[in-house]
Amino acid sequence: MSVLVLILSVSAACCLGFGFVLQQNAASRAPLNDFLSPRLLLDLIRVPRWLGGIGLMVCGMVLGAIALGKGEVSLVEPLLATNLLFALGLSRHQTKQPLGRQGWSGLALLAGGVTAFILAGRPKGGDAVSDPLRHWLIIGIMIGLALLLTTYAKRSRLGAAPVLLALAAGVLYGVQDALTRVSGQRFGEGGWSELLISWQPYGVLALGVSGLVLVQSAFETAELRMSLPALTAAQPLAGILCGVGFLGDRLRTDVGALTWEAAGLAAIVTGIVLLGMHPAMPAGAKRTEPTLDLQRR
Repeated sequence: MSVLVLILSVSAACCLGFGFVLQQNAASRAPLNDFLSPRLLLDLIRVPRWLGGIGLMVCGMVLGAIALGKGEVSLVEPLLATNLLFALGLSRHQTKQPLGRQGWSGLALLAGGVTAFILAGRPKGGDAVSDPLRHWLIIGIMIGLALLLTTYAKRSRLGAAPVLLALAAGVLYGVQDALTRVSGQRFGEGGWSELLISWQPYGVLALGVSGLVLVQSAFETAELRMSLPALTAAQPLAGILCGVGFLGDRLRTDVGALTWEAAGLAAIVTGIVLLGMHPAMPAGAKRTEPTLDLQRR
């Protein structure tokens, strides 16, 4: 594994984790009548803390894009999942909650799962699948799943909505990461002229904006522990599926390797849930009124 890819990925995870906490701090006070509406972004853009969180997220996405350009999606995605460690660190600083058994167990499972998956799978690059039907089939399934989750979230509103929206956003971000890697390859092959005539960068932009609305709506309606675990778990799983499905990423497929890869992914998801549900994660504002004035802060 390239040390540069490791540094870039962990740095991206750090920016993403801190950014998610700041975004949720602001979005938890946003008007509920902006739920799943682009108006939510227009309201939040006036809040300095939210802008700081977005700035950190953009830095994380840029660092992640560079990492994806130098390493396989199946390698970078598990490392990006460690953003939850940094989110918990900032949240713990805000809430003064000790890690306790749950926090240390989640940390060990997440770190151990990432290590086990990478060492067992040994992700390597390969030739991307040239069949466009396979590309569109996998991307279509992912987007269809995100739409289905969003539809159920609209019906459940403040019930299971935060988890469903976070899952949908994670799926979209996983696809976005895959298309980011393709866009980087296009740019490397032909510069800006080749990039601008390709559909992938526009797909990255559309998925990014859609995912942002979903994430902020999830942050708006519940505390961070309800949404961030689902977001953090769904993104690497979707990204790995795209990487192996059509980007040509190769993982070891012998029985022993597959066993450890599955165990690593299971440990990652379990660690994410334990950390995400930790009491240190900040709670959202209590929803006793239908709307709240963002400018009061």
